[in-house]
Amino acid sequence: MIIPTTATSETAERRRPDLWLVRHGETEWAKLGRHTGRTDVPLTEVGRAQAVSLGRRLDGHTFGLVLTSPLSRAADTAALAGFGAVSIKDPDLQEWDYGALEGRLTADIRADIPGWTIWTGPWPGGETIDQVAIRADRVVARVRAADGDVLVFAHGHLLRVLAARWLGSPPTSGALFALGTATISVLGWERDDPVVEHWNEDCPLA
Repeated sequence: MIIPTTATSETAERRRPDLWLVRHGETEWAKLGRHTGRTDVPLTEVGRAQAVSLGRRLDGHTFGLVLTSPLSRAADTAALAGFGAVSIKDPDLQEWDYGALEGRLTADIRADIPGWTIWTGPWPGGETIDQVAIRADRVVARVRAADGDVLVFAHGHLLRVLAARWLGSPPTSGALFALGTATISVLGWERDDPVVEHWNEDCPLA
């Protein structure tokens, strides 16, 4: 089991933390392509097995901070991956609040709103993309203040906005980052510039 790092000496040079992103394992709604925001849909048995596989992939790396969305599909993924004892629930990591679009398929939404995408809206009764970006910015600030690399368990659209904001790009740039369930991505640095080091690594079942 991986444990948080201890704080380094105040006199030592502080390395910029990398941000490791884990999208939760499979759920029935994710498998069907239904927009799953605040509905607390549990992991499938496949999703639970994927979470264990994610833990094997993460084993051997030390994290100074582990954060998870409070929604069970993310928190259970964290626990099954071996981080339940050290993970901290952060409400800013909850998935996009889709409002009246919750549970619907994109094709069905487009029948009512031609050309609709999550990135352009509208979002009736839910969060705007700018509101999601505000939450993502708070997470970025928390990560960059951490001692050691940070591991986050969360959701597809939220993590895509988070990646865009890590890079200093508008939240709509999240549209460029496809992200599957049960995947690992790493955001880091090239000298002083935030970069994508690794993206959308699938963790197949053993």
